[in-house]
Amino acid sequence: MTAQRTIPPRLADWRTRLDAYLASVAAEPFQYGRLDCALFAAGAVEAMTGGDPVAGIGPYTTLKGGLKALSKAGFRSPEHVVGLHFDPVPTALAQVGDIAAVEQTEGMPALGIVAGEVIAVLRPEGLGWLPRMQATDAWAVP
Repeated sequence: MTAQRTIPPRLADWRTRLDAYLASVAAEPFQYGRLDCALFAAGAVEAMTGGDPVAGIGPYTTLKGGLKALSKAGFRSPEHVVGLHFDPVPTALAQVGDIAAVEQTEGMPALGIVAGEVIAVLRPEGLGWLPRMQATDAWAVP
């Protein structure tokens, strides 16, 4: 299945924009509705493309509230939103700037951004890194 194309392709200077975005959130703490894994991934996409895949969803301040906001907007999960905008790609073939899902302790996958051999993810204290091999799914950001 081919994803909907509502997000423009990456801008010519996407790499510089992605690096600046990651630096801007590096010390920002995880907070639902402000900077959680879905908003982190959406922010990276917006930095690289100028398009916001979660525009109009929210507001919320908890995981439950975020899932309810997604449901009200017609989505089942953050991965559902990603899958509507971007085509899946084997995790081994994901490129820098693509979106990756990783397992987390709450039983739901967390979204991160492929950054070479690692995946940039949010931790309670700010930006963290996981080995790329921990990705369970990936989507190509064109």
